[in-house]
Amino acid sequence: MLKFDIEKRDGLARVGTIHTPHGDIKTPAFVGAATRATVKALTMQEMRDLGSQAILANTYHLILRPGTDLIKEAGGLAEFSSWHGPTFTDSGGFQIFSLPNVKISENGVKFKSHIDGANFEITPESSMQAQWAIGADIHMAFDHLAKSENYADMKVAMERTHAWLDRCVTENEKLATAARENNEVEQYLYAVVQGGTFNDLRAESAKYCASKNPDGFGIGGVFTADGMAEMLQTVNSILPENKPRHLLGMGQEPIDLFVGAEFGCDTFDCVGPTRMARNGSLYTLDGRINIKNAKYKHDFTPLMQDCNCECCNNYTRAYLHHLFKTDEITAKVLASIHNEHFVVHTVDQIRASLLDGTFADYKQEFLSRYYGKTL
Repeated sequence: MLKFDIEKRDGLARVGTIHTPHGDIKTPAFVGAATRATVKALTMQEMRDLGSQAILANTYHLILRPGTDLIKEAGGLAEFSSWHGPTFTDSGGFQIFSLPNVKISENGVKFKSHIDGANFEITPESSMQAQWAIGADIHMAFDHLAKSENYADMKVAMERTHAWLDRCVTENEKLATAARENNEVEQYLYAVVQGGTFNDLRAESAKYCASKNPDGFGIGGVFTADGMAEMLQTVNSILPENKPRHLLGMGQEPIDLFVGAEFGCDTFDCVGPTRMARNGSLYTLDGRINIKNAKYKHDFTPLMQDCNCECCNNYTRAYLHHLFKTDEITAKVLASIHNEHFVVHTVDQIRASLLDGTFADYKQEFLSRYYGKTL
């Protein structure tokens, strides 16, 4: 069983440490979204330098390229990518169910590669096999993410997620037993709670997932900050306290991080910070700015005062503006370093404020300044 120590609690919020075969994760923590075994525009050394503790890769994308067998041959995700720290994989369900013409059955899903149109089928069993081959410390059960927000559709998707979880647990135990017999590195399974925006479904899903006794929990589905607090309060009041919880795909907006931590989530991942960076949308304590705007052409101040990332320590807004206007690759690199650093260290500060009892004040101060209004 994955070891998770809780150091301090504040309501549903908690500070802890997840112990993985590739190292510890001090929580709450933001996990870098290394979709294709890389965080876009950044090297793994740059990720280490900016303070990231862990990365999360996407099983769907790695099945397509380079293939899970190659990653296994390399020694697993950490060795293949030269990360050498804690690693996660998600199942890729979000990406698969976002594809056109996906054929869903009780057995699994059939789809065509978005790269070359090749036919693929993923079942709960093959998802577990693929994720074990990728070799991340923590992987997610294969779940059904409904495109529809209709209650009946969401309930069907949730019930299918539960049926698939049973099969994931069975297959995972087979693979874990074989790994133990061969003295291979342990890997751990998170069940994924679904149910959309419907709290009764979320509660039902949380109870079902908890009953399967996984190593931890992913909380999946697309939602907004407005409804997230109530949903997380429902879910995390049910899930066992002694196991870690990962909020899937959330963290583009800083408020998501505060709400997630306040209501009991331990880790987060999101592609948003680096995706926005590549388009010139950059975080500051006073909100996001578009560095491409003409007003920054003659602005020779750092992107953000009191930020010690490589970008802010060495370059001005004017220089970044120039790089983006001339479409230099360096623009995307420096912007991605800053945005990822901003989010990682915001969650680090959330952790520190929970430890010293100042979370409520820090949340109010940060969000009021960032969004320019009292929240």
